[in-house]
Amino acid sequence: MFVLALQVDGHLPASGSLKDKRQVLRSVLDGARARFSVAAAEVDQKDKWQRTSLGFAAVSASARHAEEVIDAVERFVWAQPGLEVLEVQRTWLE
Repeated sequence: MFVLALQVDGHLPASGSLKDKRQVLRSVLDGARARFSVAAAEVDQKDKWQRTSLGFAAVSASARHAEEVIDAVERFVWAQPGLEVLEVQRTWLE
C-alpha cells in the first residue's frame, strides 16, 4: 500500500470573509473528492480570510498510480479561479 499526501498553501485575494473563503474551498475540495477519489480537507489557516492550507491524500496499490492521481489533483488545484497557489509539498506516508 502506498499513500501520497499533497499539501497546498494558497491565497484567496478576492475573499472578504470566511463565508467567501469557504465558498471557494468547497468547490475545490468537493471537486477533488468527486473527480479523483482522494481524501481532501482544509488542514490549516482556517481562521484567516485570505489564506488556506489544503491537504489531499491518495492511497493506491502502486506508487506510480498514487503519483498520477496526486499529479492530476495538483493540476486541478492550480486551475481553480480565485485560488493562488503559494507552495506545494508532497509527502510519502508509511
